[in-house]
Amino acid sequence: MNAVVKTALLAALLSSAAGLAHAGDIALDHPWSRATPAGAPVGAGYVTVKNTGAAADKLVSATAPDVAGKVEVHEMTMDNGVMKMRPVSGIEIPAGKSVELKPGGYHIMFMQLKQPLKAGETIKGALTFEKAGVVPVEFKVEAMSAAGSGGHDMKGMDGHKH
Repeated sequence: MNAVVKTALLAALLSSAAGLAHAGDIALDHPWSRATPAGAPVGAGYVTVKNTGAAADKLVSATAPDVAGKVEVHEMTMDNGVMKMRPVSGIEIPAGKSVELKPGGYHIMFMQLKQPLKAGETIKGALTFEKAGVVPVEFKVEAMSAAGSGGHDMKGMDGHKH
């Protein structure tokens, strides 16, 4: 095996191990979710979206049919000490930049959960972009205590309705 092939193979393995998914100029890094308590109707997904292209793209929708009856792209903000969550029509991903979907900010909202999200499991779904199209994604479900809650703790979200 020559050095170029070895380097390409190593890069592919490292990307796979790091949880990267690619479509066109869009790469998804470290997709994750937090486990939910029994009976919780909602959960959230987080991921860093990297746009390596020369033109902006836009995340417009998400799906996860095996775990949620409805999936939306959301934004969480604080307004005078009150947490507000709302669906958004999309998230702009600037050319050559990354946008982090994280607790306390933009995120994927899994609604009408079909079962609790359990640590160690994965959520298979897809993110749809205006230009890159559909990008498959697998969110790794981490413990409820996963770092980075940023005020978006899923415990107590039982009353979250739309």
